[in-house]
Amino acid sequence: MQMTMRWFGTGYDSVTLQQIRQVPGVTGVITTLYGTRPGEAWELKDILALKKEVEDAGLKIAGIESVNIHDAIKTGHPDRDKYIDNYIATLERLGQADIRLICYNFMPVFDWTRSDLAKVRPDGSTVLSYNQKIIDQIDPNNMRALLEKQANGFVLPGWEPERIAKLKELFAMYQDVDEDKLFENFVYFLQRIMPTCDKYRIDMAIHPDDPAWPVFGLPRIITGKEKIQRFLKAVDNPHNGLTLCTGSLGSNPKNDIPDVIRACKGRIHFAHIRNLKHNAPGDFEEAAHLSSDGSMDMFAIMKALYDTGFDGVIRPDHGRAIWGEVSMPGYGLYDRALGCAYLNGLWEALSKTDKR
Repeated sequence: MQMTMRWFGTGYDSVTLQQIRQVPGVTGVITTLYGTRPGEAWELKDILALKKEVEDAGLKIAGIESVNIHDAIKTGHPDRDKYIDNYIATLERLGQADIRLICYNFMPVFDWTRSDLAKVRPDGSTVLSYNQKIIDQIDPNNMRALLEKQANGFVLPGWEPERIAKLKELFAMYQDVDEDKLFENFVYFLQRIMPTCDKYRIDMAIHPDDPAWPVFGLPRIITGKEKIQRFLKAVDNPHNGLTLCTGSLGSNPKNDIPDVIRACKGRIHFAHIRNLKHNAPGDFEEAAHLSSDGSMDMFAIMKALYDTGFDGVIRPDHGRAIWGEVSMPGYGLYDRALGCAYLNGLWEALSKTDKR
């Protein structure tokens, strides 16, 4: 298991590589070329410059999150092959730079959805939260303005300003795309890129939909065990795998996360581990990583990963805003560092008490 933290890059992240380097047990970062747009082919020189910056700080790039997918690919637009070709070019250059893990998603329009980016918890910390009753009252065209007010001046991952500024056009693109059509387009994309993944040994790890149900009438295809198994079977290649995000899958309390882990043994390439507290159906808030702070059993989740032989990359996911830190919502240093320590402690206990 390799413990990492997400880092958005110089000029975008309040957390520095030097600070991440001081978190015990963290040896790498999950990062991206944050200024690039979906559909754009990345340049090798930019990838190598990013890699050098990370390595000069004493860390390694453990993976990329994300190489975002153009909406023409998701909707099956006639231009999709052009954008898939650009995606393949990016994968080739990442492979040439010896970067072998890509986290991405196939969610329509919105990368993720929350109703509040700074809900105050009883201890005074603030967290991202979701309440379906609030979402149902929001015009999706107003989502960008709602979230930007709470973003602390940071650009939000997955909410590219140039793209979200065209929300009406995006919704029109998806008007005739139902779940079956979206899945068909997803499989087409995977089949096109797998030869390149095979050549460079690149693991593609799709991120589950967040939250794990349709939002604003848009279809979702990666929401639970059955749908995950469906796409793994549809493109049965070891490089086609899953990012196990406990927060996204856990947004639906019917999802048994340890059971998902066991069912996907060998196909989980990356893990996002975080806790949630369920308040009511469709109403949840993020929590500290400690099991007792939320509704999820972190020990059971880590044990399932350990028992199934997971040896991939892990990162603590969204943290609370604590101790007066101002950062991109969910991505401050302090609470994620606490999460790293806690998850590393669980893993050490599992490894030292393994009697097999």
